[in-house]
Formats: sequence, structure tokens, C-alpha cells
Amino acid sequence: MPNEDIYLERRGGVAIVTLDRPERQNAFNDRMFKAMERVTRELQKHLPRAIVITGSGEKAFCAGFDIHPDNPLVAGLIDAAEKKQLEPAKKLIQYIRDIVDEFVSLPVPIIAALNGLAYGGGAELSVRCDLRVMDPIAVICFSEVRLGLMPDWGGGAALVRLVGASRAADMMLTARKISAGEAINFGLVNRICRSSCLEEAIDLAVMIAANSPRAVSATLALIRQSRNMTFAQTLELEMEKAVSLIGSGEYFYGVSAFLEKRKPEFPDFDPGVMAE
Repeated sequence: MPNEDIYLERRGGVAIVTLDRPERQNAFNDRMFKAMERVTRELQKHLPRAIVITGSGEKAFCAGFDIHPDNPLVAGLIDAAEKKQLEPAKKLIQYIRDIVDEFVSLPVPIIAALNGLAYGGGAELSVRCDLRVMDPIAVICFSEVRLGLMPDWGGGAALVRLVGASRAADMMLTARKISAGEAINFGLVNRICRSSCLEEAIDLAVMIAANSPRAVSATLALIRQSRNMTFAQTLELEMEKAVSLIGSGEYFYGVSAFLEKRKPEFPDFDPGVMAE
């Protein structure tokens, strides 16, 4: 489904979101942020079982915020900086954060297929996803400090939780390029692709989509919510989700298939019900 600078495709239970501005390395301008809002709403109406997000072309996943005179958001940012006004800057950051937050909060697993460079906001968007697969020649770069900025798409906080404070400092304070080999060693990405990054990400999404959607939703909620919890609170949440899952009767489909030596066929449902 074409949607200005973002393309949404569905393959069975998997949705593929493609950032489609290859001439600008898939960087976000105002029109693209609005397209992201619309795509998110479309996904909310008809939730898939898993989502893959990638970039158009072979060079870039996403170069982040489009620093270009034609981007009206840039003019506002420059004006706010010249006048040393805090409120316009806060409104811009909040505008971007709200859009990113809404997308990454969709109650199904989101996989970033890093088919090329992921700079600035693109790197932030990738670490806010649940899983990441990376092309061997791709690079990740938290480049904000080079521009007198810092991560503000929620990626700074996400990176610290993902790789730890020391490694996050190494990446964000130096603004250096992180190769695929280093990214896998740091735990920054889950897999390095052997062939097509997109197809391998889709294969991973299909593996997830074949499992119980209620079990995946409950497990995903545990993973996401535990980031802000103590270990004891996480244990309580795990118990709550596990009991609720058993009470749903979902296991009937899986156990029946196991005993009959066949693939389970789990019915669809609204993952938002159990993710709350």
C-alpha cells in the first residue's frame, strides 16, 4: 500500500514497513513523519502478528532527521536555536517522540532490517525496535553530537538499556561508525544477514508469526515492561501474564497439535488486549 514516503505491504501475518526516500537516504522530513503516523494507524486497525521495518534501496536503512532547507522542521529548529527558545525545541522533540513512541508501542514484535546505514534518528529507531538484523556492510552511527545535538527519539535511553552504559557512551559520545561485526559483539543487533537482509528479517517474522499470538503478546509485554521494573516486579508481572495466558485456553491449540504430531494453527486475536 503506497503511502507517500512510506510503503506498507502485508505477507500473511507479517507487515513490512519500508521507508521510501532513497534519494535522501530515507531520512525523515515532516511529510514522512506524517506518513509514519498514517501507517501506524493502519497497522493499529488491522494488527499483523509481526512487523518488519526497513529502508528502500541498498545504501540506507534511515539517515534520521533530514537536515535540509526544504524540510520545514529544520527552519523551526534553526530559528529556535538562534533565539535560544526552549519551547519550540521541546514541541519539535515531543512531536517526533510521539510518532516514534506510537509505532514502537504497537503490541506485536517489531524487527528492524538494517539494510544499510542507520545514522542519528535512524539508529535510534532501530534500537527502539524489539529485534534487529543487519547487513554485513551496514553501519550504525549515533551521530547527533557531531551536530551539537543528542539522541532525542528515545534511542539514547533505549541504547543504554540494550548494551549498558559504558558501551552506549562509547557509541553516543564518539559518534563513530559501528560495523556489523562490532554490533553483534556488543549485543546491539541479533543477527548478521547472510543474504538478503529484508528476506532474513521476514523469515524471522514468519517464525514468530507461526507461534501462539497470545503467548507472543504476553511474552513481548513482559520483555518491554520489565525495562522499567525491579526484578521482583518483573517476576510478579511474569506470573500475572502466565496465569492470564493459561486462562485464555490458548495452550489447547498448541498441546493438541503436539499430541497429534502436526503444526499448530492458532486463531488470530487482538494482541492489544493482553499487552496492556
